[in-house]
Amino acid sequence: MKKEIIATGKTIEEALANAAEQLSVSSDEITYEVIDEPKKGLFGIGATPAKIKAVYTLKGEDIALDFIKKLVSDMQLNVTVEMKEATDRDGVLIDIQGEGAGILIGHHGDTLDSIQYLANLAANKKVDGEKRAHVKVTVDAENYRAKREETLRSLARRMADKVLKYKKSVMLEPMNPYERRIIHSEIQGISGVSTNSIGSENNRKIVIYLEDQKAAAKHTEDEDYDY
Repeated sequence: MKKEIIATGKTIEEALANAAEQLSVSSDEITYEVIDEPKKGLFGIGATPAKIKAVYTLKGEDIALDFIKKLVSDMQLNVTVEMKEATDRDGVLIDIQGEGAGILIGHHGDTLDSIQYLANLAANKKVDGEKRAHVKVTVDAENYRAKREETLRSLARRMADKVLKYKKSVMLEPMNPYERRIIHSEIQGISGVSTNSIGSENNRKIVIYLEDQKAAAKHTEDEDYDY
């Protein structure tokens, strides 16, 4: 996917710099075609600026950002959308903040996960055989991801205490792979209990059980940690 604009300046270099500013990218990421060479004129009279057609090929993260911005604009939400480097995982983070951001979260983040899924599809869809690096996009709203992670870690600790106290396994509600990974991670640090995943696809659940229960199924971490 490409963006094309017409830019002008006193010189070709200035026109290129103006194009880069309009596109919010560096000038070395732009290819351009000169439409008009600059002319000085006589004593400044009849001078004409340089004119170029500048082309920028969007990266996957740019496409995802445009997708989210259009989505919130169409929904008429009073929010800000900003792209950042994802500090705790690979790829980029698209962060949504503002009074209207809550509507994008949904029950246990279901709506937010759906938006994130669509943003990743948009980012990694290749058009007309173009070559574009794969990018992983995380979408967050009102710091929901961090809040949800802490809620899940707290849940894991409480359920582990329950298993240790009553010597009975506990089954949690269905969760997506990312949320199951958080539960597995937290339980790994608690002595005497372990985890197992059962079910399939969207109905996959975690069972927390005593480590000395020999009948417990083999822990299927491999699938849950692949997210």
